[in-house]
Amino acid sequence: MKQELARRCLSKLMGWDLERARKEFAWLDLISRLKYDSYRGYFAGARFAESLLDWLQQFDSAEREIAYKFVRERLVFVGSSELQHLVELFYPETVRELLAAAIARQEGVPRYLVWSRENFKIAYARLLRQTLFLGISDGARLDTFRRVNVGVIRNEQVVSTIEVDEARWASLVDDLRSDLSDTTAQFRFVFLVDDFTGSGLTLLRQNSDKAWTGKLVRFWDAVKKRVEDGAVAQDFQLVVHYYLASAHGAGTIPVRAESAAKERESDWYPTVTFRFGATLPTTLPVSNEKEPGFLRLLDDHYNPSIMTRSMKVGGEDGRLGFAGCGLPLVLEHNTPNNTVALVWAEASTSEDHPEMRPLFRRRQRHL
Repeated sequence: MKQELARRCLSKLMGWDLERARKEFAWLDLISRLKYDSYRGYFAGARFAESLLDWLQQFDSAEREIAYKFVRERLVFVGSSELQHLVELFYPETVRELLAAAIARQEGVPRYLVWSRENFKIAYARLLRQTLFLGISDGARLDTFRRVNVGVIRNEQVVSTIEVDEARWASLVDDLRSDLSDTTAQFRFVFLVDDFTGSGLTLLRQNSDKAWTGKLVRFWDAVKKRVEDGAVAQDFQLVVHYYLASAHGAGTIPVRAESAAKERESDWYPTVTFRFGATLPTTLPVSNEKEPGFLRLLDDHYNPSIMTRSMKVGGEDGRLGFAGCGLPLVLEHNTPNNTVALVWAEASTSEDHPEMRPLFRRRQRHL
């Protein structure tokens, strides 16, 4: 009954005739069931139809069709099944391939021969046990990764955070050496895993004073101590893996990391590799050429109070989202701050600035 009322109110708000209403309701019913109703950021009892109705009411009548067209034609929603698929592909397409390539180099054979001899298989199994998986954020879904690779990846190889304390490091190393019956065994591969990157600035960036900062720097400061105490091999390979990335992030992160390696010289990882399960197309971000009307909405309905300290890391203006990425993107568990602000931002009316109502309310990880 609540959904039916929301549809009637939506039709009245948009001024749809009967034929248009039937067409739009058919689409709304389908997309809500398949995708949008599963969004985890909705309040209890609320669903997409009610959220869309509330969101559209912040616009003038002449603006509502532009806003609705953006949702209808440009918004990309990555649901749980798509993310699950990317998690499932992580081991066979990334982990196994990189480890097999390492064994092939070690043994001086082509990669396809790694699976042809028993001694190569044993070497691969040992290297796999010497591999550690850490979550960059709570979006890493390492619990799912562990479940889909049960019997292949041990629980003792998976940690939900990159901030590992001394006691946990000691436990990880003790388990490794016990499993391999080798008191000198070390971790040789470390994977840092996360769900999505838009700009990569949270991972690695250079401040105005030219100092490098970000999670990659902080993890190096922690892991180099483990290299010194023998828990991690001196020539260990770090792999940063995102299940999903924007084209901008996938293109700029390796370049930034290369610059950091040159400037920091020996005070950096011996090897860093970046992998992306899927990369969004370069044509996805909104632009004045493709959506001039929608960009006017961004200007007219923007409230700068959404600019938290973490948002300002990407610049002083948040209309196009963090770092101006301009993505029309929603993930089923949260909306990235790289998405255009009108989709996720929430702000009260002030004397000089309008109220902002979210279509897909974002849960802030950082303030």
